[in-house]
Amino acid sequence: MISDAFEPYLLRTFISVCQHGSLSGAAQQAGRAQSALSAQIRRLEELLGQRLLRRTGRGVVPTTEGELLLTYATRILALGETVAARLKERTVMGNVRVGLSEDVAVSALPAALGRLRRACPHVHLEVVVDHGDALADRWNDGELDVAIGVSSSFNADPVHAWNVELYWVCAIDEEIDAALPLDVIVYAEPCAWRRLMFDALLNAGRDFRVTVTSPNIGVITAAVEGGLGVALLPAENIRPETMRIISLAESDGPILSVNYGLYAVPRQSDSIRAAVELLTESFHAMTQPLR
Repeated sequence: MISDAFEPYLLRTFISVCQHGSLSGAAQQAGRAQSALSAQIRRLEELLGQRLLRRTGRGVVPTTEGELLLTYATRILALGETVAARLKERTVMGNVRVGLSEDVAVSALPAALGRLRRACPHVHLEVVVDHGDALADRWNDGELDVAIGVSSSFNADPVHAWNVELYWVCAIDEEIDAALPLDVIVYAEPCAWRRLMFDALLNAGRDFRVTVTSPNIGVITAAVEGGLGVALLPAENIRPETMRIISLAESDGPILSVNYGLYAVPRQSDSIRAAVELLTESFHAMTQPLR
């Protein structure tokens, strides 16, 4: 039967022979006899009723039919591995205690945790949102399995680290008068973004005054949209329909950025590893620059 031709071991042998350009090379790589691989290729050709390889002076290359099979064989094996991985995910179970810094908790990260919950319904998530230093304290006290926060707050080596670029933003219809002190909207202390903003403005010799202080990024973005001043925000939190990016203190210097880390306990269960993988993927999406 043709369906028998799609046995994974036959497809893997065919792909390996094509990649090595010879039966001997594929056999050496697999640690098997060349005659065994040759028999598998013949079996595959018999099942499909097509000649799949042709000899050249330097080895073998796929025929036109072989090229077609090679394309689909790669997809078939990849799909099989994906299905196996997804089925394994659904058997993952356990508790995962996740800590998110407040400034990233409204971005792509909750969506990643939602995907984890759907893919692994037997995993119980306990998510805590807090500001950087408090989150680091929870981590140090052993209250979390996974944490994402500003690296400067943690006294540990991250599993992964990223630089998140920050942009000066104001309301889309706000005009900035250079002759007046700049109205700024800031996070409450302790906050790396706040310190970064103040340092940049002071180094640029720009007068400023604080108009809004809040520990909540939702309040910060609402204040920007309301025209109450200028704030620093990552790309993920900028709403182009109500905000615009402006050039201020950083116009002649490097782009402002904050280093974040993903921290995970050394001994990881399957559920913790799944959380780390999905959070890493989503956090990378947050680091794409706007310009």
